[in-house]
Amino acid sequence: MKKLRIYILALLFCCFISAEAAPKIYNVTSPDGKISVEIQAGEDLSYMVRYEGDLIVDKSEIAMTLADGTVVGASSRITSAKKNRVAENISAPLYRQKEFTAEANEIVLKMKGGFNVTFRAYNDGVAYRFSTTLNGETVVLSETAEVNFGKDNLAWLPYSTNEKKPMAMAFQNLYDNCRLSQAKDILAFLPAAVDCGNVKVTVMESDLEAYPGMFLSVDKEKKGLKGVFAPYPKTYDHYPWRMQKYVTEAEDFIAKTTGPRNYPWRVLAITSCDTQLPTNNLVYALASPSRIEDTSWIKGGKVAWDWWNDWGLSGVDFVAGINMDTYRHYIDFASKNGIEYIVLDEGWYDPKGGDMLTVIPELDLEELIAYGKDRNVNIILWTVFNVLDDQLEEACRKYSSMGVVGFKVDFLDRDDQTAVEMAYRIAEKCAEYKMTLDYHGFYKPTGLNRTYPNVINFEGVFGMEEVKWAVPGTDMPLYDVTFPFIRMASGPVDYTPGAMTNAAKADFQAIYNNPMSMGTRCHQLATYIVHDSPLTMLCDAPTNYKGEEECVEFIVSIPNDIDKTVIPAGKIGEYIVSAREKDGKWYVGGMTSWDARDIELSFDFLPEGKTYEATFFVDGVNADKQGEDYRVEKKTVKKGDTLSAIAKKYGCTVQQLMKWNNLKNANALRIGQRLKVSSR
Repeated sequence: MKKLRIYILALLFCCFISAEAAPKIYNVTSPDGKISVEIQAGEDLSYMVRYEGDLIVDKSEIAMTLADGTVVGASSRITSAKKNRVAENISAPLYRQKEFTAEANEIVLKMKGGFNVTFRAYNDGVAYRFSTTLNGETVVLSETAEVNFGKDNLAWLPYSTNEKKPMAMAFQNLYDNCRLSQAKDILAFLPAAVDCGNVKVTVMESDLEAYPGMFLSVDKEKKGLKGVFAPYPKTYDHYPWRMQKYVTEAEDFIAKTTGPRNYPWRVLAITSCDTQLPTNNLVYALASPSRIEDTSWIKGGKVAWDWWNDWGLSGVDFVAGINMDTYRHYIDFASKNGIEYIVLDEGWYDPKGGDMLTVIPELDLEELIAYGKDRNVNIILWTVFNVLDDQLEEACRKYSSMGVVGFKVDFLDRDDQTAVEMAYRIAEKCAEYKMTLDYHGFYKPTGLNRTYPNVINFEGVFGMEEVKWAVPGTDMPLYDVTFPFIRMASGPVDYTPGAMTNAAKADFQAIYNNPMSMGTRCHQLATYIVHDSPLTMLCDAPTNYKGEEECVEFIVSIPNDIDKTVIPAGKIGEYIVSAREKDGKWYVGGMTSWDARDIELSFDFLPEGKTYEATFFVDGVNADKQGEDYRVEKKTVKKGDTLSAIAKKYGCTVQQLMKWNNLKNANALRIGQRLKVSSR
């Protein structure tokens, strides 16, 4: 009897231990009920994501390892769980939407030790972040951020271009479209997208402040992606040709912070169709609200740019280069065509000297600024990130007082914590002096343009400048219909379009001094609509725009401050059609890869009862061989018109309509198009 009692007690004790070891389960669901997140808190902290009941993200661990040995997320002791409804009406100056509403359900899990983790489920994605209430210094050794799919899904990965130092590069590359099992053993940068069958998941981050940005490695065993972070810099040096700072030695930790704080949001945009991707607003919505009270002075617009065309002027009576005559010529061109800005790119100060407070003797900057002001053209100055940062107060004071309206800042080429802090520091100081910023040579956007709206553009894109030295196999038209679905979801792009020399596939050459674009003239023109770009370059030389006044007028007519954006049609890697509205006018642009294709476009985004007169720039019949071949048409259509609908209405066939109207594509109706409905 005594032995039996001991046995029963032992059994009860084992059951007690087993119950304690079982993870606690928490759930949060999107407002529309389609997306659900399951969080498990036990020996580790993990999450899973379902879409309409289907598992799309398998168990994925998250954690932060601190220098004092604490592993936030290991053996998690949840002290409370609070659910909230989040609804925010967001005003978004110089964004793809003038305003929008972001709604989510969230759960905040408080953990013993002064850390929290928050999960949010939106109708278009999931996000989570750590936060701490700790005082004093917190040193983060590493962070675990997994996104596991459990299936060998198709992915679009932009790999680092620096094999030796993968976290030191320009954050721009073509996409490797492959199965996760076939991915290269190279770090990829954000954003990256994965096709889960019924939905696509795009991995991004937001509110990246005082913390390193996230790279991705592929975990082929778990069939997933894993976050990798740049270590905290220890020592630096400078490249001698432009005094660009780079890291020579790093610490054994990734971040150090002081006091209570929120850490960056890890973002999974979830979209059931490709057309939802370019207009996903999660990165912007999750960023810290604007720290600039009055944003009325922040202006976008078009820019006459000098660098891409290598100051390539002809038919002038002066030697073109970095001198007064050349920039007066650019200002005259900009003024004549209603272009708001010119950029003085590299060379207006001695880049080797690294002193942007001293202008080269060939330029009288004050005179040049006055010359531009008289002609309604403002000047933006190029500089290197750390050069501006080293002289930040003096440069802002000097050049803002002279009338310079902003800086184009280049060659950051890293996103460790100190680089991110530099980006915020420059944005804050320039805002004090009411100066705008084009963050060229920068990592991907992470919502900084919401926190500091004077940062109006970002590169982090494999843009037009790359064709100056493009290697064989570079496929820009393919990239042009891929990155809007991935990279552009995180924020605007400084792609620098506007080439007037447009090469067919067989004719393209990489020529540094006289560059050309890949694809047709209309492909180039469409970029001004398809791209989110509040500050847009006209990359070609004024000489090359002579005789192309029709195209220049069209480019300049497209507003940079947009009220609304929709994507009526598109498929990643094939084609995209974007429609943008400003003050009741619509601007519609479409582009394809090298492959010609027929697209049936619905104009359901137009208001009911209105008829639009429209001007169309259309590829010419020989554009496949002569990229500059295009034609201009003026037509009229109303909402809902398609060839099949019109044929039914008038008792004829689609084939007859095509014959009577000399149409090669049954799906190529456009706003404003007039049609014959009989043979007479």
